[in-house]
Amino acid sequence: MQIYWSKLIDIITESPEVKTFVFECPEDYTWEEGSHIHLAFKGFNAGEKPDRSLIRHMSISTLRDENTIGITTRVRQDASKFKQILNEMPIGTEAAIFKTHTNVPLKREGKNIYMLSSGVGLATFRPLALDYLNNSENVAKIHSLNIDSSKNYLFTDIFKSETDKNLTAHFVSTRDEYYEEAEKLTEDKDALFYVVGSDEFLKQNVELLLKQGIPNHQILLDKHESQKEQFFAN
Repeated sequence: MQIYWSKLIDIITESPEVKTFVFECPEDYTWEEGSHIHLAFKGFNAGEKPDRSLIRHMSISTLRDENTIGITTRVRQDASKFKQILNEMPIGTEAAIFKTHTNVPLKREGKNIYMLSSGVGLATFRPLALDYLNNSENVAKIHSLNIDSSKNYLFTDIFKSETDKNLTAHFVSTRDEYYEEAEKLTEDKDALFYVVGSDEFLKQNVELLLKQGIPNHQILLDKHESQKEQFFAN
């Protein structure tokens, strides 16, 4: 397993509780859109066993073409030890990056794509939307539906309705409105549905999609194959 040590070069405040931590991109490091990594702090592997409190599975919110590794996450006042350390990292401090993988690459099958997300889960979809805007080949259109009760909606410079580019976005602040809109999208039975959020959010969305006749293979979750079965169980 190769471990890259990368310097923190910038911190971008996206909203009162959400920040993007920007790390240098190692010269030979690459990834696909929709990828996640293991991010860890110094000392995580100092003992006989890894210190799990210093390691977190995080999505990359940037494209490789941007030449930085962006980690967008919510940092609350009662943050975990990991989030506290991340939030207090001085610029120039290094973190470890390893185990890069994507479960939700942009599928170019000529279908409509609906991106369903909750809050900061939208960060996983940012690079997919950028990749589509750079090259829309074999993607009919993209529509994003995001629920965020804080109403501090993220990445509105990208997730906006650009009908000429067949990319549209809808932000809502209540669960009732979200599921009402999500159900409307299921009228498109041939589309691909990407879902990112908490496990509870995934279960509720999968239940809705299956109930409306969307087959399993058209539902993409940001989970390893071994983890997906639990979300499709009756």
